Parts: sequence; structure tokens; C-alpha cells
Amino acid sequence: MNKNLKLLTEWSPLNYTPDLIKESKENNGGKIFLKGILQRCNTLNQNGRIYSRSILQREITNYQKFIKENRALGECDHPDSSVVELKNVSHIVRDARMDGDNVVGTIEILETPNGNILAKLIEAGVTLGISSRGVGSTRKEGNTQVVQDDFQLICFDMVSEPSTPGAFMIREGKDVSQEELDKHFTSSDRIDRIFNDILSW
Repeated sequence: MNKNLKLLTEWSPLNYTPDLIKESKENNGGKIFLKGILQRCNTLNQNGRIYSRSILQREITNYQKFIKENRALGECDHPDSSVVELKNVSHIVRDARMDGDNVVGTIEILETPNGNILAKLIEAGVTLGISSRGVGSTRKEGNTQVVQDDFQLICFDMVSEPSTPGAFMIREGKDVSQEELDKHFTSSDRIDRIFNDILSW
């Protein structure tokens, strides 16, 4: 295992209106579903990083297992950990796929304490963002950090916009141990990852 894996997070705003939220609740038994761009590849983000299309395509392919098993959970805010804590879960990703250089998807806000916080913020018109959380290393190329092939997507969290550029940098730079990764990725997940890598050759 690469000893230089770091926790990496990226932020994108979600666009929704009160009318869209009302329509979502009316059409889904009171549940709130949000659709939008979850992540972008081949684009310099606000943290100075670039993800290649091949890396994000691979990770979204691997993430399908979590979606199918109803384990694609996310938290309200980014924790200082690579493990999704059930007590902090606020939403579940119902769909994620590549669309050009964008990862697009659908998020369902859950009726959990943190999900209820998100629902109230959304209903009040607060702008929220979706942010990927994963582990991996980067290589500096000029003023850009290029995310390397060891990147592993953990989840998508709901966050507020950072007030200053790089506001997540302290938490992002946390070293991640194999033990923490083992808590998130089961042996079945690792086998699927290997299988998907073989299929992509």
C-alpha cells in the first residue's frame, strides 16, 4: 500500500429552486431528491487538483456496487476520516454516472437527524454543495496537483461552500491508514475493484 495516501475532498454547488424541491417532494412521497454534477474530470478545481477521466470513470464503475447495495451513503459535512459514520449519514446516492467530463447523479435526502438538517436548509433556499471524499496521492505539475492512479472514491458528502479557497486543506491532508480503508472497503469490495481493473485492460 502506498504510504502517501491522503484524504482528498472536492466541492461543487448543487443547483435547485424551491419549485424543484416542492415538485420532488410531491412526486416522491415527501422525499427530497437532488440531481446534479457530483464531480468533474480534466478540470482544475478550486483546490488546485485535476482528476483524469480514466480515474473518475474507474471509481464511478467501482462505486456502482455501493449504489446497488444501498451503501452509497454520505454525511452532512466532511469528517476528518475516510470512514462513513452511520450516526452522521444524511443522504444516499441513488445514481452516479459519467456524462462527458462530468460525474452526474441523484441524491436522496434521508430522514435521519443530519438528513433533516439538510432538508430544512434546502427548503430555506440555502446553497449547498456536493463534495467527493476519497483517498489517494497527488503529483505536482507546475501549479497543479494531478490526482494519481491510487485514488479510491469513498463517498459524496453534502457541504457548505468554503468561505476561503482551500478551506478544507487541513482536513484533506490527513494521512489514511490501511486499517481505516479496511473499515470502509470489504474484501468483496476489493475483489470487485480488482475485477473491474481487469475488465478495463
